[in-house]
Amino acid sequence: MKKNFLESLHLTLLAGLGVAVIIFLIQHVTLVGDKAFWAFIFRWIHVTAGVLWIGLLYYFNFVQMPSMPKIPDEQKPAIGKVIAPAALFWFRWAAATTVLFGLLTAGINEYIGEALSFQSGYRTIGIGMWLALIMAANVWFVIWPNQKKALGIVDADAETKKKSARIAMLASRTNTLLSIGMLYCMVGQKLG
Repeated sequence: MKKNFLESLHLTLLAGLGVAVIIFLIQHVTLVGDKAFWAFIFRWIHVTAGVLWIGLLYYFNFVQMPSMPKIPDEQKPAIGKVIAPAALFWFRWAAATTVLFGLLTAGINEYIGEALSFQSGYRTIGIGMWLALIMAANVWFVIWPNQKKALGIVDADAETKKKSARIAMLASRTNTLLSIGMLYCMVGQKLG
């Protein structure tokens, strides 16, 4: 039995959520139920999921991929069978959550159409939204299907695994490339 709630990821996350709720209630209790309340909640979930998504993207590209050649072959199954599948689970669902709550944020703030069609005053956020949509599609339709083959989650011969690993790596690097511009757009938008 765990003695400290910090020894459990789920309890730690619940405690962190509790802290956020307490801070919110102290600061903004009068907003509960307002449109501004929901706009804030959607934006907060969007940003939190985005941090997880891009954090994992950078973990794969800055840590895991460069480290794999340095890991002895007998230790690689720990990465491929345990760590990578778990990280990919959070990676793909963080991508989906980020996009969903980004679109909800744009919708509740009534700029979704303007942004997605690059109207004046919304071009920067629109470019960021399109980059995020491309990146999320890349996660779900290129990276994940190829990683399933490369990691042996689905049956594939050795040549297919090797080819799939390369495709997943290149798609992940593409997302890293796009993330730099996307992040600029997300923080650089200033509605006029």
